[in-house]
Amino acid sequence: MDWNPTRYLTFEAERTAPFEDTFGLVHPRTGMRVVDLGCGTGALTAQLAERLPGSRVLGVDSSPAMLERAKPLAGPNLRFERGELQALEGEWDLIFAHASLQWVDDHPSLLARLRERLAPGGQLVAQVPANHGHYTHVELASVAGEPPFREAFAGWARKSAVLGPSEYARLLFDLGFEAIAVRLVVYPHVLADADALVEWMRGTGMRPYVERLKEPLRQAFLDRYTEVLRERAPERPVFFPFERILLAGTRPGN
Repeated sequence: MDWNPTRYLTFEAERTAPFEDTFGLVHPRTGMRVVDLGCGTGALTAQLAERLPGSRVLGVDSSPAMLERAKPLAGPNLRFERGELQALEGEWDLIFAHASLQWVDDHPSLLARLRERLAPGGQLVAQVPANHGHYTHVELASVAGEPPFREAFAGWARKSAVLGPSEYARLLFDLGFEAIAVRLVVYPHVLADADALVEWMRGTGMRPYVERLKEPLRQAFLDRYTEVLRERAPERPVFFPFERILLAGTRPGN
């Protein structure tokens, strides 16, 4: 199941708010080779190109639908291509990943591989959602454990690959990074109601679940999850504190 750019952009302001904080960790230089892993619709990749003049910027994403949306933004110093972020090749002065690394398992191995793709003096800057302990995720897993969904998933369960802030700091240190920065930031979102929470989750966290189900079970799963969240969050509006981890490190060298 491909990504739905329209659904993802329903909460564009909330999803892109951490970009400014993440970009603030970048050490700009002239003529950088930049890759944006998980570029999505390309809007933030275009901002990278604009804010890093003279740099060559590549946006990489595995979703054809997202890349189709990004295509009109391409230019002389900005291009997009399809690929898996864990299969990145080449040598880069900046590897930037805004809310994408969480879709790849085994972050110690992933960060080690990304380090090898950095040029000496190159920088890794990333942001990962760390909200897997929030009730929206807890209830999602709970509903998946109910019949008849439990039988359909056949023992599969979504496990977050995201580590804790201290674990990322230690990992970057063990990998030999310098100028290490790791921050846990809470972004306070206010959504209309529980149905808006469901719509948020449909754009991201629910995808691994629904893509494993076929109709009519898929709709039944959505209906049951909506029912549970309406019970869990009956208030209007709903306060939605979203935790994210921002991290950065520089590979030693000139």
